[in-house]
Amino acid sequence: MRLIDERWGDWDSIRNHFAWRVPESFNIAGAVCDRHATDAARIALYYEDEQGQQARYTFRDLQRQANQLANALAGLGVGRGDRVGLILPQRPETAISHLAIYKLAAIAIPLANLFGPEALRYRLSDSGARVVITDGENLSKVREVREQLPALEHILLVGAPPDRDEISFAQAVEQASPHRTTADTRADDPAVIIYTSGTTGNPKGALHAHRYLLGHLPGFELSHHFFPQEGDLAWTPADWAWIGGLMDILMPAWFYGCPVLAYRGRKFDPEKALHLMEKYQVRNVFLPPTALKMIREVKNLSGRFRVNVRTIMSGGEALGEETLAWARETFRVSINEIYGQTEVNYVIGNCEKVLRVKPGSMGKPYPGHEVAVIDDDGNVLPPGKLGEIAFLRANDPVFFKAYWNNPEATSEKFKGDWACSGDLGVQDEEGYFWFKGRKDDVIISAGYRIGPTEIEESLLKHRAVALAAVVASPDPLRGSIVKAFIKLMEGFTPGPDLAREIQTFVKTRLAAHEYPREIEFVKELPMTTTGKIRRRDLRDREEERKKNG
Repeated sequence: MRLIDERWGDWDSIRNHFAWRVPESFNIAGAVCDRHATDAARIALYYEDEQGQQARYTFRDLQRQANQLANALAGLGVGRGDRVGLILPQRPETAISHLAIYKLAAIAIPLANLFGPEALRYRLSDSGARVVITDGENLSKVREVREQLPALEHILLVGAPPDRDEISFAQAVEQASPHRTTADTRADDPAVIIYTSGTTGNPKGALHAHRYLLGHLPGFELSHHFFPQEGDLAWTPADWAWIGGLMDILMPAWFYGCPVLAYRGRKFDPEKALHLMEKYQVRNVFLPPTALKMIREVKNLSGRFRVNVRTIMSGGEALGEETLAWARETFRVSINEIYGQTEVNYVIGNCEKVLRVKPGSMGKPYPGHEVAVIDDDGNVLPPGKLGEIAFLRANDPVFFKAYWNNPEATSEKFKGDWACSGDLGVQDEEGYFWFKGRKDDVIISAGYRIGPTEIEESLLKHRAVALAAVVASPDPLRGSIVKAFIKLMEGFTPGPDLAREIQTFVKTRLAAHEYPREIEFVKELPMTTTGKIRRRDLRDREEERKKNG
């Protein structure tokens, strides 16, 4: 079942042996559910909510309900190519909705619970969604903008009694036939639109085909040490509306017929996360860096929780050496960092079993993916040269098809066959990639080009710093200076003495031109729905502040 054989040997041998085998016909629902449903007892999902209510579902349970929902949606007129918005947390209905949409050869639009009405309006309008599936907590936001969504015809409501003209999700499923043949789709047929975080300009809808599941598998297998192994059970606190939650855990684990834990909580609670990992004997976990840093703050962790994970994968922001060392000591496993983006995901990373991990690096390209650092003209740069990280399209199935209704942005994404990430990086002599920051996050101070990541990692090594973000702040002499926004660890009091201590700490560990000349202590940092710090918000605020004196 695996794409990669452990007997192939070391990292280079694995890459040399690997070759893509993408079938002409492929449907995600068939691959992750239907083919496992022949075993009536095979568990697919464990579910728990904040009140402690629990449930479990076999693959056959999911197949039956997905068939019923697909039939109900078809009765509402949903067919091949139609868009269906999903505004739901981690819960069984979310996964069932994905399967039903794929079974119809329709297109899923996963949308985060954190989105406000305007964010939902833009995405639902841009995609032309005909149906929205949501719950009681999100319904008011949809109602607020519904008149501005002429394409929206129906709302299916999960876990709450319908009002006005909404349709009960449970009743729609219950009244529909459990029998349906999954649509025959080509691997290149569209399956999902996932919107970018919108860190620059309006969010863009990355249209992915059914084949993109296959493109995630080499990285998934290796970052989880030759997944699957006996007893594997996967979980992530990441929202399934994010490509990281959906395609870095849920769908790949189901491709191999392994169970997944779903937990419906309003916000990430590190102690609850540890409790769940212990209770359900989670073996494979995807923890974004912010979640890891919050878990690190839990007091007497090892004495209070018996967590026995086999693998930890992390991605979304670079981890520093301190966090990696802490995790190795605490959980007795090495974190495998991975790198990708909404358009081209899970393409670089680590596998400590067969690749020496260099703390702070992103790792190397996973089998089947070709990555380079290029200049502004699309030329591949030699090792050690700073440039833009880019991915070679070729026949790689993980690539997005296009930005939805945005051919201009699609064209701008590419330089020849290279898809530009917008991220700056360096590839070293051994082939490891090192993230240096976003192109638009680069700080130019007194002629120096400074990436924020290295400074942020240095800040996080200070005993008082819990979270940090570094941006350019306008300066009449240097053009810009480095400014740090810092959230402190519990027990530390902000003040000028602590600020000077932190400045000296960084200045003595990096270069004199890189230390933050200004520090602002904050209670919270602005985050995207995927858990990344929105440096642009901080940068815009700084520009406005300096402009107004």
